[in-house]
Amino acid sequence: MSFFSMIKKATVTNDAQRSKSKRLTALTSGASIAAIGALSMTAPTLANAKTVQPSSANYSFTVEDKYKGTATRTLSKSGNTWKYDVNARVAGVASAAQSSTFTIIGNNVTPTQASTTYKLLGMGRTHKLNFNPRSKKVTSNYKGKTTTMDMAQQAFDDLSLEVQIRQDLLNGKFSGNYYMAKKDKIEKTPFKKSGNTKVTVPAGTFDTVRVDRIHDDNSRSTSFWLAPSLNYLPVKVSQINDGKKMDLELTKVN
Repeated sequence: MSFFSMIKKATVTNDAQRSKSKRLTALTSGASIAAIGALSMTAPTLANAKTVQPSSANYSFTVEDKYKGTATRTLSKSGNTWKYDVNARVAGVASAAQSSTFTIIGNNVTPTQASTTYKLLGMGRTHKLNFNPRSKKVTSNYKGKTTTMDMAQQAFDDLSLEVQIRQDLLNGKFSGNYYMAKKDKIEKTPFKKSGNTKVTVPAGTFDTVRVDRIHDDNSRSTSFWLAPSLNYLPVKVSQINDGKKMDLELTKVN
């Protein structure tokens, strides 16, 4: 069950608070460029591939120009292991924390573990993923249920997917055809590049590449503006979901 469904079932007396928390979930995923990434598992490694660099950044987001929240994103490296952490919150209402560990060899990002926790008014859910590229399996654990999925193509969690798409852009390997590990399935998730543009956010003005997710539902849209000068770190994310508009903007690169 998605966090959206969990919110619908939670005991919340204030509809505005429910909407605020629901939008937080989408924005957190948007900040992490949910579902972008992954080359074929058989893709050749690039001997001289460019690699993203460790970073830390702060963001602000708004929902319908009314509800406001903040997010932090930290990409770090220790030895051959990379870790990506994202934390977001709407004060007093909801919070979300995501973490992913992976390796980068050549251009290829290989996740090992991922965890996502959402909390709404003190109640929360956690979803964990364990990746085994050797056996081509992904194990998902959610609400006490464990599901093992076949991984015919390399599948990723939200955060390692973001890093893979950034790697693809750095090395001219963006394909638009990527795979995402969900709670009970691996789903193909297409994207397209939609040109270059300058974007002004609280952190400044950046030249960016716009990447759009292709949704089956025409009432939904997701767009990301990625800055080449920051290793294609997202400087802006805009989503429309359930008729609600959400915008996230970079406020500071630490």
